[in-house]
Amino acid sequence: MKKTDNYLKHTSKNPLQKLLIDNFFNNLLAAIKDLKVDSILDVGCGEGFTLQRLYKNKIGKRLEGVDFQKSAIEIGTKLHPDLALKQGNIYNLEYRDNSFDLVMATEVLEHLDDPKKGLKELIRVSKKYLLLSVPNEPFFMIANFLRGKNITRWGNDIEHIQHWTSRGFQKFVESQRVKVIRKKHPFPWTMLLLVKES
Repeated sequence: MKKTDNYLKHTSKNPLQKLLIDNFFNNLLAAIKDLKVDSILDVGCGEGFTLQRLYKNKIGKRLEGVDFQKSAIEIGTKLHPDLALKQGNIYNLEYRDNSFDLVMATEVLEHLDDPKKGLKELIRVSKKYLLLSVPNEPFFMIANFLRGKNITRWGNDIEHIQHWTSRGFQKFVESQRVKVIRKKHPFPWTMLLLVKES
């Protein structure tokens, strides 16, 4: 079974990579730990590493994940049998409106041709909260370049189509029916906790 880039990122033995990932998750947990959420959907869940952290920290009772890549779901189902992971598409989520207390998409929107359409679908299936993260540019590319990753592309990941500064990403999400209630900046990412506006 082919290992995905996401799997390699989360299982890396590189101490710097591990430090960055742990810092990311510490910020994510801090952003949501006091919310009253029972149902959580992770869109673009990969192999379920984020949901597994929530499960271990007893955040949420119903944890589901959707990812476009079949191989990621197959690996995730073996690694995390306690999680409900399935293949799906961010542009057409097979859930009713307001299905989940919290909808997450971490490291997803930068991969999309139409991030606005993806965001609208995330908002649609959320009952109240959303947690989104994207690379904070240009810091993400600089960090990649300095650790010798994607050097010929000046640190830019070949799969990243969208590039946002922290302020630019906040402006992008606030163009929809959401309000930013928390901002986190685990280097080199931007993380926003949003609440739906009625």
